[in-house]
Amino acid sequence: MEVAWTGLGALMLGNLLLPGFTSLWMFPIYGAAVLLEPLHDRINAQPWYVRGGIWAVVIISFEFLTGWLLSSLLGRCPWDYSRSTAYHINGLIRLDYLPVWFFVGLLFERVHRFIDRIGI
Repeated sequence: MEVAWTGLGALMLGNLLLPGFTSLWMFPIYGAAVLLEPLHDRINAQPWYVRGGIWAVVIISFEFLTGWLLSSLLGRCPWDYSRSTAYHINGLIRLDYLPVWFFVGLLFERVHRFIDRIGI
């Protein structure tokens, strides 16, 4: 998803080659999403707008935490939002991405339900 997102970002800047990118550090970070399954089960009965808000806060908080951890360990973070928006905190998170994380969380719920339904 990140590679597609960054490729579309390149298109918005006029680059028709659509170069997308990520960092190998992202694989364990994204893999940690499996730890959110208990949260998914716990909030499942909530209205969609409450669940979306919870996902947005959880995802952006996790992004900040992992970004801070990588910055502390490596001296810098693989992503830096400080030059791309005024709505960042220490370059580690973009507050203007909260609506994106809201809908991504709800999308992941659908993926989770599909995986449960097919028995993986």
